[in-house]
Amino acid sequence: MKLTFLKFTLLACIVVGTYSCKNTEKEAEIAIEEASQATEMASEFTVDTAASQIMWEGSKPTGKHHGTIRLASGNIHLNNGTPEAGNFVIDMHTINDEDLEGEQKANLEAHLKGTVEGKEGDFFNVTEFPTAKFEMTGFEGNIVKGNLTIKDKTNAIEFPATITIDGDKMTLKSETFEIDRTKWGVNYGSKSIFTNLGDQFVSDAVKITVSLVANKA
Repeated sequence: MKLTFLKFTLLACIVVGTYSCKNTEKEAEIAIEEASQATEMASEFTVDTAASQIMWEGSKPTGKHHGTIRLASGNIHLNNGTPEAGNFVIDMHTINDEDLEGEQKANLEAHLKGTVEGKEGDFFNVTEFPTAKFEMTGFEGNIVKGNLTIKDKTNAIEFPATITIDGDKMTLKSETFEIDRTKWGVNYGSKSIFTNLGDQFVSDAVKITVSLVANKA
């Protein structure tokens, strides 16, 4: 009887512990905050869209792909070299793959953009959602915080970045970080959404590296 009670108690502890861990993970998600506002003392820098880009990398069991996305516009306000506010518009029509060529490259880009008939919603559906955007909510230490909106869904993200100022030119280069694409409704091939995929899945995690160049307005 005592042994049975001990087994039951141990099982209960494991269940409660697992449930608590899951709740903690959910609570650990970054909360969405209001976009930060620049003070009168801040200087505005306008993003050079020709010199700026976002690098991406997606993976699956059989390999991975990487490429770039361009910005449509953006600005950032600095006060004594510290960002106070900023927002960037991402041109989703510019999704570009860099590791394939010819028809394979065109097919992958079309699938990601959602320009293939009947598969518009698999990934980013650029016809319905031509842009994404990032609004800064804060900057602490070297951590950029903000709200990322893709396909009309907004989630808070943060990433480490280095900011360099050379006269009237500013560069922002992030370390590579990951986002979970399913938080923005990009569910194609997700093992966490579809349970019968076996090894025919695409990773939820997408690696991102941001490289911005901006000039003083």
